[in-house]
Amino acid sequence: MKKIVAIGGGENGREISDGVFKPYETEPMDKQIIKLTGKENPNFLFLAHSHAKSVPIQESYYQTMQKIYGEKFSCNCRTLKSNELKDKAKVHEFVEWADIIYEGGGDTLTMIQLWEKYGFDKILEEAWNKGKVICGVSAGAICWFDSCNSDSIIIQKGENNSLISVDGLGWINLHITPHCDEAGREETTKQQLKENKKIGLMLSNCSAIEIIDDKYRIIFSKILEHEIEKPYAFKAYWDNDNFVKERLEASEEYYPLSNLLYKK
Repeated sequence: MKKIVAIGGGENGREISDGVFKPYETEPMDKQIIKLTGKENPNFLFLAHSHAKSVPIQESYYQTMQKIYGEKFSCNCRTLKSNELKDKAKVHEFVEWADIIYEGGGDTLTMIQLWEKYGFDKILEEAWNKGKVICGVSAGAICWFDSCNSDSIIIQKGENNSLISVDGLGWINLHITPHCDEAGREETTKQQLKENKKIGLMLSNCSAIEIIDDKYRIIFSKILEHEIEKPYAFKAYWDNDNFVKERLEASEEYYPLSNLLYKK
């Protein structure tokens, strides 16, 4: 089975200053990611390639995720840093070892360019085809899709209101938007969908889509940090001159993925 869990956003309990931590919001998604492996103590490989320009940030991010997947949920944890992608033997060893491959949030555009440079995009696709759980949050959620709403320019240049469309790896034919409850996300997605004539999936913070082969479901978690009452998700597209948004509800039941890929 091919498995993706794409988390639209949410805090992971990271430390923001000495002894001060953000809340932990993504627990339902993390539990489901582990469940999908079918193992009690799966191997968890963390990537923070969306912070490719800073190895120290990648290490700090890994320490946060190791506390969740290693200490809290008893996974075996490793990380593969961006400066190690040139080591083909190590890359293949770590990817083959992994049951879960999780990419964190950050700069989607730089991350995908890095993967393409070293052929890591193809290695990830092969891992997905082999049934490893492919997952992530924000940049690490949207990269698996055809295209995405990205704040890469804001991250790179500090420019406000510069949300752009970035081509993803193209595994799922949707234009996906994370953090769609935040300023500018829905407005720019609306324009991007008009220009690219694609169908969009908009995920708020504390929401995720789980895709298993040709089926999907939506997962929500509690809002502890963000300025919305509850998480939400929408399928969105243009029908001639009308912008259509269809609310997607969280469910234990799985639905045909084709419901998202085509207009009614």
